[in-house]
Amino acid sequence: MFARSTTTPWPLVALFTAGYLAPYLLPTTVGRLDAGLPLSATQAGAVGSALLLSSAAAGFLLASRVERIGPRTLARIGLALAVLGYGSAAFTHAVPAIIAGAVVGGFGSGTATTVAASGIAAERDPHRASTLGLLCVSALAGAVYLTVPHLGSGHGQPLAAIALTALAVWPLTGRLPVPTATTEHARVQTTGLPHRRAGLVLATTLLCWSLAQNSLWGVSGRIGIAQAHLSEVTVGAVFAIALGTGLVGVIGAGALGSRLGRAVPIGAGTALIAGCIVLSASAHDLRTFATGEIAWNTLYPIVLSYVLGLAASLDPRGRWAVLVGSTSSLGTAAGPLAGSVLSAQAGFPAMGAILAVGLVVIAVPMTGVALHAGGRLRLPGTVRRRGGVPATVVAASGGIPTGPVPETVTY
Repeated sequence: MFARSTTTPWPLVALFTAGYLAPYLLPTTVGRLDAGLPLSATQAGAVGSALLLSSAAAGFLLASRVERIGPRTLARIGLALAVLGYGSAAFTHAVPAIIAGAVVGGFGSGTATTVAASGIAAERDPHRASTLGLLCVSALAGAVYLTVPHLGSGHGQPLAAIALTALAVWPLTGRLPVPTATTEHARVQTTGLPHRRAGLVLATTLLCWSLAQNSLWGVSGRIGIAQAHLSEVTVGAVFAIALGTGLVGVIGAGALGSRLGRAVPIGAGTALIAGCIVLSASAHDLRTFATGEIAWNTLYPIVLSYVLGLAASLDPRGRWAVLVGSTSSLGTAAGPLAGSVLSAQAGFPAMGAILAVGLVVIAVPMTGVALHAGGRLRLPGTVRRRGGVPATVVAASGGIPTGPVPETVTY
């Protein structure tokens, strides 16, 4: 369906940006729901979780249907749902309508992301395309974090920004392909999953890993404002810088490649992330808060790229990468609610300590899987994931393979 091209796939990059903007703006979205509406911190976190869960559900339901429905049609459906959902939620103060709008908009974001990830995986250089997508969404999210505090209080500004982004991307969907009568669908022979034990361990631990990361991300805005006593402008600036260093982390993972294998980046990286979470959650001043958030956002994409590369190595057809990526999406969706509940019951510092201990514990089996299966390498573009961060981001995590080139498989 998607033709390989040597030019930059700007429609896919723009669609990627529109789909991923909502998770990137989660802290300010949840924080403003908490501050401007009759919602408790836990309830606001639940709305954020509902948005992300709806986005993950779109990935589960639609990943295998992109070619059947057609990328252009599906992308337009997703963008329309995003405009309708986020736009309606931005201009109402009725809590049920806001929740419904967040769920509809989240499904639209997930639909756009599914189409973008499917198209990027078919590119000749998926790593370059996904890096451009990360660059665009990081830059746009950073601009929103810097701008929104100057536009007044209320929950509508970040939601409106997501809706306007989806609306702006709509004209570019005209360059996406449509299904034809001669479209050939790839058929993959059904066989049992290899490395079942390692795959199940990795899927389970990555769900917990993503849950811990997004538990902190979902309440980071409140930590900065309520505990570190920073202004929304300052917190937004910290997030903007942190998002920029996250992109540096992705580029760094590509440059490092397989020089250290996978076990060291996954195990040691997860332990360092645990320390960053403790630092950020216990922050009472700008220096501590900024150091924790920036260091964490730098390490997070590096470790994630190696984890997803490891999942890809467990099955040459990429089925474990799909399953592991899907469980990661579920952890991402549950994160804001878990963070809100933990922080409300135990306080931010205790929440950080609990999450850090959990990360250190699950780092052990994750590292064990990496040691067992870390030698198998994959080429960029051989995996297509549902939900979460596209596997195309992992393109550089496996180094430069030698020997026969594996066949590209489309799911």
